[in-house]
Amino acid sequence: MFNSVKGKTVVVTGGSKGIGKGIARVFAEQGANVAIVARDVEAAEDCAAEIKAGGGKAKAFLGDVRERESMQEMAKKVAETFGGIDVLCANAGIFPSAPLETMTNEEWDIVMNTNAKGAFHAVQACIPYLKQAKYGRIILTSSITGPVTGYPGWSHYAASKAAQLGFMRTAALELAGDNITVNAVLPGNIITEGLEGLGDDYLREMASVIPMKKLGRVEDIGYAALFLASMEAGFITGQTIIVDGGQILPEN
Repeated sequence: MFNSVKGKTVVVTGGSKGIGKGIARVFAEQGANVAIVARDVEAAEDCAAEIKAGGGKAKAFLGDVRERESMQEMAKKVAETFGGIDVLCANAGIFPSAPLETMTNEEWDIVMNTNAKGAFHAVQACIPYLKQAKYGRIILTSSITGPVTGYPGWSHYAASKAAQLGFMRTAALELAGDNITVNAVLPGNIITEGLEGLGDDYLREMASVIPMKKLGRVEDIGYAALFLASMEAGFITGQTIIVDGGQILPEN
């Protein structure tokens, strides 16, 4: 699709499952060296093994986006293993539900620390290596929830995803002079391992609100990230791509 990512090193945080795993697979299919970063290193190793079995190049790395030192150590090890870092897909995130009236400080903090501060930690850790690359790419996995829509029980999640976009725009300004672009993908309803266990009726209900009448695939997010990571997208920075099958379009 975009041959310019072939041989590049791509870091995917939260890469062991869900959208992150889809992103990792897409980049591996295009010939990139994929660093799969997760707190559950065994799950990351399983994902890397799947990719390698399919002919791709991947390696698992332990990393907790909530901890600055963990991200710094991860970035160092990835650069030592592959000779540098060209692309960061800051994808790690959580989405627990909690009603606003009863939400605790702890429930708020863990979502913000993982989704918003976690993106900051991953980006900051990778900047020195992205500066050394021929061109650097940062792609954040945000969401339509927060930046565009709302959803009951997700006020903390929505706040974290909107925060990512404010961070993205200023980061794009600060890093433009180093030939590093910073963009975001905003997924709508995407089918992942977690959703598959909720049953066909639930999945059909979710798909019914989408004009295309189907849920997105994790690869759909991967292909959007792939475009933003390509050489061909080098004049795009501080921007967002919504991947939702038209979900936000209807007025009611």
